[in-house]
Amino acid sequence: MKLSGEEIENLQTDSENHFWPHGRLAGQVPPIRSIKFVNHAKGVWVGDVKGNKWIDVLSGLWLKNVGYGREEIVEAVYSQMKEITFSPISTASPSTIRLSAKIASLSPDKQSRVYFVSGGSEAIETSLKMAKNYHLNNGDSNKWKIISRRGSYHGATHACMSLGGAVASATYNFGPPMPGNIHISQPNGCSIDGNCNLQCAYELDKVIEHEGASTVAAFIGEPISAAAGIHIPHPDYWPTIREICNKHNVLLICDEVITGFGRTGKMFATEHWGIIPDIYTIAKGLTSGYLPIGAAVASKKVSDAFLGDENLVFKHLITFGGNPASSAAGLANIKIIEEENIVENAANMGDYLFQKLQSLYKHDIVGDIRGGKGLIAAVELFKNIDTKEKFTKDSGLIDKLETLMTENQLLGRAADVIPIAPPLCINEREVDYLVDKLDLIISRLVKML
Repeated sequence: MKLSGEEIENLQTDSENHFWPHGRLAGQVPPIRSIKFVNHAKGVWVGDVKGNKWIDVLSGLWLKNVGYGREEIVEAVYSQMKEITFSPISTASPSTIRLSAKIASLSPDKQSRVYFVSGGSEAIETSLKMAKNYHLNNGDSNKWKIISRRGSYHGATHACMSLGGAVASATYNFGPPMPGNIHISQPNGCSIDGNCNLQCAYELDKVIEHEGASTVAAFIGEPISAAAGIHIPHPDYWPTIREICNKHNVLLICDEVITGFGRTGKMFATEHWGIIPDIYTIAKGLTSGYLPIGAAVASKKVSDAFLGDENLVFKHLITFGGNPASSAAGLANIKIIEEENIVENAANMGDYLFQKLQSLYKHDIVGDIRGGKGLIAAVELFKNIDTKEKFTKDSGLIDKLETLMTENQLLGRAADVIPIAPPLCINEREVDYLVDKLDLIISRLVKML
């Protein structure tokens, strides 16, 4: 799998001149933050063109649920593409229909309908439009506001980045956020001090009443927010949110783009709290990243509002929504998840990972370790763990941590909150390896700081 020195040099030149990596400077970047050229992978391991082997701490980007190198998915896509590669207007492939039925069978509401799109951001955009259109179809034309939580991330399109997660960058880099977006608190305190009075949930009730329930269309939140630091909410948080939404005729949208398809040790994270969202969104884990796809999954209550007269049609279209090849990948991916008990493995290995991570508390900068619901965890670093003082930008924490992760061949995200979400096929030996590497990295980081 190794490439020659000349081939690698040509890749580097082309990368610096023409490739614009996401979230990094255009053109040449410092060597330690340069893009790694990868060309083979298996399970939780990724290989680069120089012959190095990396463990993927973040499942690509929270999506490689069944791991890399699954020939079954490749073959399913190939077979589908030999039949038909795109469904013309007013048609649908059998794979797309079968996938919609399969997703509905796994959903909290078994009578759900599935609106396919190309990815997570489009799924969120679709859910917002669907919620507003739902109220319009029911005669509530004034319900258009959306409530989300500060610190959340729901996607990169303009409406999505206005939903609490990227408000600062939306204001500074791209102009004002979309109007009608209101933000409330995250359920972030419980895992640190062990206490919770559910004020973060009751805040939703107060804000809806302040805005006027007749103007609020929906509340949206991730069951467990990755962007906000992977805090596990209080057991009563989501049931309380559900009750408040019911009280005010506000739709509940759950963003399962990251947490869906086994990540939390359940097929969908909402199962932990026994709630049924009105709409939930999926993407990443639906195909484990083998091909792009996403969907907004509407409960029967919501989808029934779009039945009947032609003026009730949901006038929304995504070109690649329900692409036949992507649908085939989704079916093959879900089959692997079910036949290999991937969800159960995520639950068991998640418990094991959380237990192993406790050993990192021995380091003076480790202030909180969160997890315990599947393979989604976080290690938070503080300059002072007693006062919860964070590292300042001039401490160089991120650059130092990224250097150490590169030297130890961990693929992941370097920050004061280190997210840990490996592929769900990981085993105990690989968890041990991952935690041992983190232990070594943090030990060296302490000395560097």
